[in-house]
Amino acid sequence: MTQTLLIELLTEELPPKALSKLGAAFAAGIVNGLKARDFLEQDSVATTYATPRRLAVSITNVRDVSPDKSIREKVLPVTVALDKDGNPTAPLAKKLAALGFPDLQVADLERAQDGKAESFFYTYTAPGAPLQSGLQTALEESVAKLPIPKVMSYQRPDGATVQFVRPAHSLIALYGDQVLPLTLLGLTAANVTDGHRFLTAPGQRAVTVPHADAYASTLVEQAKVIPSFEARKEQIRTALLEKAGADQVLMPEALLEEVTSLVEWPVVYECHFEEEFLAVPQECLILTMQTNQKYFALTDANGKLRSRFLIVSNIATDTPQAIIGGNERVVRPRLSDAKFFFEQDKKKTLESRLPLLKNVVYHNKLGTQAERSERVTGLAKAIAARLNGDVTLAERAARLSKADLLTDMVGEFPELQGIMGTYYARHDGEPEDVALAASEHYQPRFAGDALPSTATGTAVALADKLETLVGIWAIGLQPTGDKDPFALRRHALGVLRMLIEKRLPLAISELLADAVAQFGGVANFKDPSVEVTAFFLDRLRGILRERGFTPNEIEAVVAQNPDRLDDIVQRLEAVQAFAALPESSSLAGANKRITNILKKNEEALAQAGSVNPDLLQDTAEKNLAAAVTRVQPEVDAAFGAGDFTGTLKTLAQLRDDVDAFFNDVMVMADDIALRNNRLALLSVLHGMMNRVADISKLAA
Repeated sequence: MTQTLLIELLTEELPPKALSKLGAAFAAGIVNGLKARDFLEQDSVATTYATPRRLAVSITNVRDVSPDKSIREKVLPVTVALDKDGNPTAPLAKKLAALGFPDLQVADLERAQDGKAESFFYTYTAPGAPLQSGLQTALEESVAKLPIPKVMSYQRPDGATVQFVRPAHSLIALYGDQVLPLTLLGLTAANVTDGHRFLTAPGQRAVTVPHADAYASTLVEQAKVIPSFEARKEQIRTALLEKAGADQVLMPEALLEEVTSLVEWPVVYECHFEEEFLAVPQECLILTMQTNQKYFALTDANGKLRSRFLIVSNIATDTPQAIIGGNERVVRPRLSDAKFFFEQDKKKTLESRLPLLKNVVYHNKLGTQAERSERVTGLAKAIAARLNGDVTLAERAARLSKADLLTDMVGEFPELQGIMGTYYARHDGEPEDVALAASEHYQPRFAGDALPSTATGTAVALADKLETLVGIWAIGLQPTGDKDPFALRRHALGVLRMLIEKRLPLAISELLADAVAQFGGVANFKDPSVEVTAFFLDRLRGILRERGFTPNEIEAVVAQNPDRLDDIVQRLEAVQAFAALPESSSLAGANKRITNILKKNEEALAQAGSVNPDLLQDTAEKNLAAAVTRVQPEVDAAFGAGDFTGTLKTLAQLRDDVDAFFNDVMVMADDIALRNNRLALLSVLHGMMNRVADISKLAA
C-alpha cells in the first residue's frame, strides 16, 4: 500500500536568512533517507514547505512496508570455515550464529570464488521494514545534517535539555490519515499544528490536519498560513507590483527571500516619508530602507526615488493605519541619520581626507591605503598614457578614488563606497570624469555588471584591479581551491572583460610590468607576472566558454598565449567559420603533423634558411611551393585588414596541395640540403597557417 506522507516540525521563529536552505535540506534529508531504504516509488513527488515557524515536507506514493530483499551474505573464507579434514570449525558456527542462522549446515552454503580464494556465501530473503522504523531513522538523520547557522540549547517542559536551531513545539507525522508515533527533539508526533500567531484567536490556534494530502489547504483555510515558501514569495512579488502601479519597485531577490522568511500570511501596505529626504543621494535612502528595515523602495519611470515605499506585513487588516504609521515612524530616524551623514561629509573635501589614508592599514606586508593609493595612481597614469588618454585626469581620479572610505556615510554603509565618492567629488567641483571614476573604478563588481563608461574610469579600474592582483599574489595569498579572500578571480575577470569588450590595445605583459614597477618600495617583493599571466589565461578560457566557443576552438587561440585580447573574439569567430569548411579537418590534421615535424627538427630548421626553388624536386612539393607563393599575398592582405575569417578561408585553397605533398614527398630525405629545404617550406606554410590561431588544435 502507498499513501502520502507528511512531516512537519513546528518551532519558534527560524533565522530568516537561513530558512530557504533549512527547508530544502529538511525535505531532501527525509526524501533521501526514505529512498535509500526503498520506501519510495519511482513516481513519488516531494513538496517542500518552509515558513518562519515550520519546516515540512509531503511525499506522495510512500510505501507502508519496504519490499523484501534478497541478500547474499559472505560468511567466511573456506580455509577458515573448514578444518583440514573438511569439517566445520568453531569460527564458522560463531559466524552463523552472529548472522542469525545458527542452524545452517555447510551444505546450505554456497561455495564460490572470492578474489584469489574461495569463500562460503549464504543467500536469504530479508523481509521488508515497516515505514515507521525507516522514517524514524531518516528523520533523525535529516535533522542532524541540517545547515544550522548556530545551534541553541533550551530546556523542555519535562526538564530535558535539547539542542536545535530554535525551540521546537510540535511534530506532525501523517501517513494518509494515520498518525505515525515518531519522536524527535523530545516531541511525540500527532496531527495538530499551530495557526498564525496574530490572525487566529489564541483559544483556536490549534489546527488539526485531517490527512497528509490536506496539509497545504488546511493551513491556508484554517490557520491563515501559506506553507509553501515559493508560493509566498510569488504572492509577495505580485502584490508589490500591483501596489507599485506605474512606479518601479526595487525588488532585490535576496531582500524578497528574506521578507518571505519573515511572514506566514503576507500583506503589502504603502507608506510614505517626507519629500525633504529626497535631497539625500537616493542610493543612501534605498540602502537604509532595504538593509535596516526590509522595505521596498519605489522609483519613477526614470529611476528617480519616490517618497512612497512598500512594506510586507504579517498581519491582514482592514484598518492598517497603525501598521503604516508605525513603519513610517521607524524609517524616519534612519533617513534622518543618512541626511545628517551626507550633510556632515560635504563639509570636508575628498582631497582633505587623503592624509588620513596613512592611518588605514591595507595589508601589513603591503603598507597603508595611502601607499596603495600611490601605487594605483602611478599605474593609472601609465595605463592612461598607453591608451593616449588624459593622464592628468587619470592621476587625479586614482588619487581620490579611496578618499570616500573615510566618510561617515561609507563608515555606516560600506556598500556605498565609490558611489558616495562620485557624489562628494561632484560637490567638490571635480571634473565629471574624476567624479565618475570614484564609482566606476570598482566596476565590474560582479558577473554581468556594467564596465566603466569613461576612459579615465577604465584606466583607474584596470589599475585598481591589477595592483590588487600583483600585490596580493606577490605576498603568497593567491586563490587556493574555493578560497579567494581577496576576490582575485573577480578582479582578473574584470580586467579581461575590459580588455576584450572595450577592445583595448593593451598587452597583458606590459600592464603587469607597469604594475610590478609600482612595488619598488615594498620589501622582499617577488615579481608574480608569470603566475598571474597563467591565471589570466585560465580565466580567459572560462569567459570564452561562456560565450559559446568549444574547447578546441578556444585552445586554437589561447594556446598561442595571446598578449593582447582586443581581437580575440574576432579570431575565435574566424576559427569557428574555418572549422565549418569541408577543408578544415584535413588542414588541421596536416598542421598538427607539420607542428610535430618542425618541433623535432628545430636545429635543422635553424640551419635551413629560406626556401631554395632549385632544390624543389618532386611535383607535389613544387606545386605546394607555388600555391604558398600564390596564396601568401592574399593571406597577408586579409590579416593586415583584420579580416581573420578571410585569412583562414584563404588557406582552404591549399588543401589539395598539402594532401598531395604528404602523400608523395618524403620530408626527412637522406640528402641534408633537400631535407632542410623541405623543412623550410613547411615552416613558411606553418607560419601562414597559424597567424590567426593554431588550427592544429581543431584536430585534437
